Amino acid sequence: MDNKNSSNSRNIIKKNSKLKIVGVKPKVISGSASSECETTQNPCCCGSGSKKSCEPITKYDANQKWIIEEIGTSQGFVPKVSTKLTFEDRWGACKVRFGINRMNYKVNPGIYAVGTPNDKSPVLVTANYKLTFDTLRKELGGLDLWIMVLDTKGVNVWCAAGKGTFGTKELVNRISKVRLSQIVSHKTLILPQLGAPGVSAHEVTKQSGFKIVYGPVRAEDIREFLKSNMKATEEMREVKFNIFDRIVLTPVEFVSTFKIVMLVFGIMFIINLFAVNPFGAVDFYAFIGALLTGCVLTPILLPWIPVRPFAAKGWIMGLIWAAAVNILNGWPAMPKYGILKTAAYLLILPSVSSYYAMNFTGSSTYTSFSGVIKEMKIAVPAIVVSIVFGVVMLLVNSFIRF
Repeated sequence: MDNKNSSNSRNIIKKNSKLKIVGVKPKVISGSASSECETTQNPCCCGSGSKKSCEPITKYDANQKWIIEEIGTSQGFVPKVSTKLTFEDRWGACKVRFGINRMNYKVNPGIYAVGTPNDKSPVLVTANYKLTFDTLRKELGGLDLWIMVLDTKGVNVWCAAGKGTFGTKELVNRISKVRLSQIVSHKTLILPQLGAPGVSAHEVTKQSGFKIVYGPVRAEDIREFLKSNMKATEEMREVKFNIFDRIVLTPVEFVSTFKIVMLVFGIMFIINLFAVNPFGAVDFYAFIGALLTGCVLTPILLPWIPVRPFAAKGWIMGLIWAAAVNILNGWPAMPKYGILKTAAYLLILPSVSSYYAMNFTGSSTYTSFSGVIKEMKIAVPAIVVSIVFGVVMLLVNSFIRF
C-alpha cells in the first residue's frame, strides 16, 4: 500500500466510531508517555514507531462491518474480525449459493486477528473466498489467534488447492508479505486438510522456516483441535459430504442453466411460428424436469444410484424421467404427441440430465481429476450424438404432418 492510501485508511478509521485501535502487548516507551499511548499501547500514536509499524499490514475497507477493531503490532496494524455473522454476511452467502456475485465474493488477502492474539497465538491459514472465510471465523468466538488469508482469486480451499492458487508459492509469499515471522515468535502454521493437495509442506519449511500442521476438514472442529494440542481425531479427518452438503450446492447448478433455458425456449418460440406441430406445455415441463433431475435430484440421490460415473447416474435418472413423461402422455400405446417425439424424449432428456449431473463432479468428494477426464472423453461425445439425433426427430415431428 502506498503512503497516500495508508494515510487515507488511517483517517477513515479515526472517523469511524465503531473501530478502535488496541495493542497486542505493552511496549515500553522511554520518557514520559501520554495517556493516549498508554491506552493504545502502540508506538505510532506517540511518533516513536517506524514507518511500517504505523501502516495497516492488510488492505481493507473500513466500512466492512465484520472488521471491528485494529490490533497494533510492531509490523503495522492488523484488522480484527468479528466472529458473529451479520445479516449482510448471511445474505451475501445466500446470493452466492444461487450464483449471484459468486466470482467476486472475496476478502483481501493478508493477516487478520481474532480476539486479542499475541506472538504465541496460533496462525490459521485459509482462502480469500468470503464464504470460506466466514465459515471459519464464525467458529472462533472466544479464541485469540491470527488468520492468514491467501490470495486464491476468490476460490474455496479445496478447489484452489486443485488449481494451485492455494499452494506452496502463494503460502511462502504471503508469509513474507505480512512479515509473519516478526508478528509471531513460533514457527507453526495450521492449514485446512483439504488444502493439502496444493501445498508441499517440506518446501514451505525450507523456504520460510514455518512448519505446517494440517487441521480438521470442517471449521466447526477447529476449537476442539486446538484444545487437544493440535491433534485431529479420525472423525475430524473424515470428509462426509452428506445429503445436506449436497443440497446446498444444487441451487447454483440449477441457476447456471437459465441462459441455456432461455436460448432453448427462444428457439422453440421461433420454430412455433412455422411449425405444423408446435412445441407446447409437455415440452416445457419435460425439459425443465430433465434439468432438475440432473442438477438437483441426481446429487441428492448420489450414493444410492448404483453406478460410479456421474454421467451414468444422471442418464439413469433422466431415462426414468423421460419414461415418466411418455407414460403420462399415453405410452406404451401411441402417445398423443406421436412416436417420433416419444423417441426424441428418450434420447434428449436422459442426455440433458447426464450432462448436468456430470457437472457436479467438480463439487463432489467422490471423484478424482483423472477419473473425471476419462469419464468426459466417453460421456460428452455420447451426449452430443444423442441430443443431435433427438433434436432432428423433434424437428421432423414439428414440420411434417402425419
